[in-house]
Amino acid sequence: MSDLMTKTHAGTTRQNIHETVRQLNQALGTTAVSFLADAKDRKQAGRWARPDGVEPRAATKKRLLAAHRAWQILVLSEGEYVARNWFIGTNPRLAERSPLEALREGESDLVVLAAGAFADGTDG
Repeated sequence: MSDLMTKTHAGTTRQNIHETVRQLNQALGTTAVSFLADAKDRKQAGRWARPDGVEPRAATKKRLLAAHRAWQILVLSEGEYVARNWFIGTNPRLAERSPLEALREGESDLVVLAAGAFADGTDG
């Protein structure tokens, strides 16, 4: 699992934030991405995804980068269908909240670790 965690970290870190948000929007939808980022406007994720768009604030960027890493971990290990279900369903590692909710509440590190545990088959 550590190879997958390292690979996803490197890929997300090297990527422009606008491209990161574009990929998340394509995978989860702009409403879900705006929600997990704690944006006040549900269309905000669409604006962040534009190459010439505004850049998210630091706390928001942290949520977005963690969401992208978790998404990549799950897609590489389980596929897109499972990854989408994982993001919207409740999770025992996140006190029965969805990863979308945990990200919104600023628990980015826990979400990435929960994604790794799920991919590794050690999620309980």
